[in-house]
Amino acid sequence: MAVEKMNLSAIDIGITPEPGQDSVGLVGMPVWLWARTPDSHTFGPATASASAGGITVTATARVREITWDMGDGTTVECRTAGTPYEASFGKKASPDCGHVYRLSSARESGGTYTVTATSAWVITWEGAGQTGTIRLDGLSRSVEIAVGEAQVLVR
Repeated sequence: MAVEKMNLSAIDIGITPEPGQDSVGLVGMPVWLWARTPDSHTFGPATASASAGGITVTATARVREITWDMGDGTTVECRTAGTPYEASFGKKASPDCGHVYRLSSARESGGTYTVTATSAWVITWEGAGQTGTIRLDGLSRSVEIAVGEAQVLVR
């Protein structure tokens, strides 16, 4: 009951290149990954208590890691919420959560990669002189991004 009260959910995905028809990333350029506006429901910590039969249990939930399925056969595991990209960073790699595509998404269905972020939560609880840990995996959200190639001809 305490865990249900927390209303835990998947993160809102922050990614560059941004999803959308007018946005295309480039092969070989850093992709930044982050939890957009993380809060207690999407990243933690969240704490709630529940009582039944004269016993109160208090639980605290935190995201242990976010696993990013990049849609190109690779996964990236991040133990932080990531760093939001800013234009001033240019072509620098993310300091804590990123990826570099080696192939264009042109041959994929719809011409995009499906990027899925799956949160792995750890919930610790205590009550009635007992303690424990619960793992909650599988809270996911996905976006579609396009990755193209830039070719230069030098004469």
